[in-house]
Amino acid sequence: MDGPLAVGRIGPDGPWLGFQATDDGYALAIGSDAGATLHAASGDVLLALAIAYFEEALDDAPPELEATHADLAELVRHVAAGATDPGAARLLAEAVDAIDDGLGGEAVATRLAAAWQSVVAQGGQNEQADPVDLLVRIAKERAEG
Repeated sequence: MDGPLAVGRIGPDGPWLGFQATDDGYALAIGSDAGATLHAASGDVLLALAIAYFEEALDDAPPELEATHADLAELVRHVAAGATDPGAARLLAEAVDAIDDGLGGEAVATRLAAAWQSVVAQGGQNEQADPVDLLVRIAKERAEG
């Protein structure tokens, strides 16, 4: 299995956030210069990572760990494969198509945000109103706990 891939940092000197493929799918990765820790992640958290990436909402990820569009497409495909709601599945498929077609970050982020809202409405584990705020909250909780 490959190592973690970073989406961005919380502040210029803060931890980086990303994901890593696991035997069970994907985990949330939170890292620093000392290394990364992996945490179980629901579909809404994984989509929040993709939204943060395409919105460029976080500071730059460490270049040697930076995720690519192809990496994010695979992450979203994984979430889509687990979607039980047809509406969410359709929105996720549209987001994957947008990534694969090379659409701009804003266009992809808009599709991902619609999918995220649908996943949250269908019983996502987090009701945070903003996906980036959700990631920051999770990172802070993990750092404290």
